[in-house]
Amino acid sequence: MLHLLYARFWHKVLFDLGHVSTTEPFQCLYNQGYVLAAAYADARGVYVEASEVEEHNGVFTHHGEPVTREYGKMGKSLKNSVAPDDICAEYGADTLRLYEMFMGPLDVSRAWNTSDIIGVHRYLQRLWRNVVDEETGAVHVVDAPADDDTRRFLHKTIAAVRADMANLRFNTAIARLTELNNRLTTVVARDGSAPREVVEPLVLMTAPLAPHIGEELWQLIGHSATLAYEPFPEADPAWLVDDQVEIGVQVDGKVRARVMVPADADDSAHEDAARADAKVAALLAEKPARKVIVVRGRLVNFIR
Repeated sequence: MLHLLYARFWHKVLFDLGHVSTTEPFQCLYNQGYVLAAAYADARGVYVEASEVEEHNGVFTHHGEPVTREYGKMGKSLKNSVAPDDICAEYGADTLRLYEMFMGPLDVSRAWNTSDIIGVHRYLQRLWRNVVDEETGAVHVVDAPADDDTRRFLHKTIAAVRADMANLRFNTAIARLTELNNRLTTVVARDGSAPREVVEPLVLMTAPLAPHIGEELWQLIGHSATLAYEPFPEADPAWLVDDQVEIGVQVDGKVRARVMVPADADDSAHEDAARADAKVAALLAEKPARKVIVVRGRLVNFIR
C-alpha cells in the first residue's frame, strides 16, 4: 500500500509542477493474491523451518519432535519460504514462471505445492518433443498443412488465449495451451511430424509465459531474429465456427441420445439425424411420435 501511496504523492508533485499531464499515475489497480505455503509450529507455538519437517503416516515432526501444520503467507516470519533458485536449479526458470501463473487466478490467494510443479514441467517437455526428435535432435516441423480439425482447434485456442491474456487469466491460458499441445502430440504420433502452422503460433503464445524455451524453439524452427517483436497470433474467424454441432435427442422430454448435425442444418436435417440413432429409432418404433420439436443447434424432442 505504501508504494502506491508514494507513487501517487510524487505523481501529484510532478503534476503540480507541470511535468506530467495526468492527475493519477495508474489507470487501474489490480491486487494479486498471496502465495500460501504450509507452516509448522512446535509445542511452544514457535514456527520451525518448514523444509526440515518430515511426515510419516500423516504425522509431522521436526528433529523428532511433533509439530502442527497450518497454511499462511509464504515468508520469513512463518519460516515457510521456498527458494526460487532451488526450483530453477531443478526444473528451470520457465517451469517456475509457468507454475506460479498456473496455480490459480492471479487475484486470489493460492497454496504452493512443490509436487504440482511437475505438471507444467511436463507441458514444456512435451512441447519440446513435438518440435525436436528426442533421439536424433532433428527438428520435425513440416510445411504441410494441418488437418481441418487441428486447424479449427488451433484458431479456437488462439481466440481463447488472447482473451485470457487480456484479462490476466494466465492459469486458464496455460490450460488451453496444454490442450493444444496435447492435440499436437496426437498429430505427431500419427504423422511423425508437426505442421508449422500449428507449431509457430503455439510457440509464440507460450513465449510470454516461458520465454527461454520459446526463444530456443523459435530459433530451431528456422528464425534468426528474436520472437519478442513478432505479433501475437490472430484467430481466423472462419475457423471459429464449427462445421458440425452436437445436439441432444429427447423422447418425451428425456434425453436418449446425442448426435452430430451440420452447423447450418435445417429442421428436417435435425429430425433425420435424430431418427437415425438406433436407440431413438427403437423407441419410436414402439410408439411413434405425434409431435416433433426442433431447436436448431440444440435439441430435437419427440413427443409420443
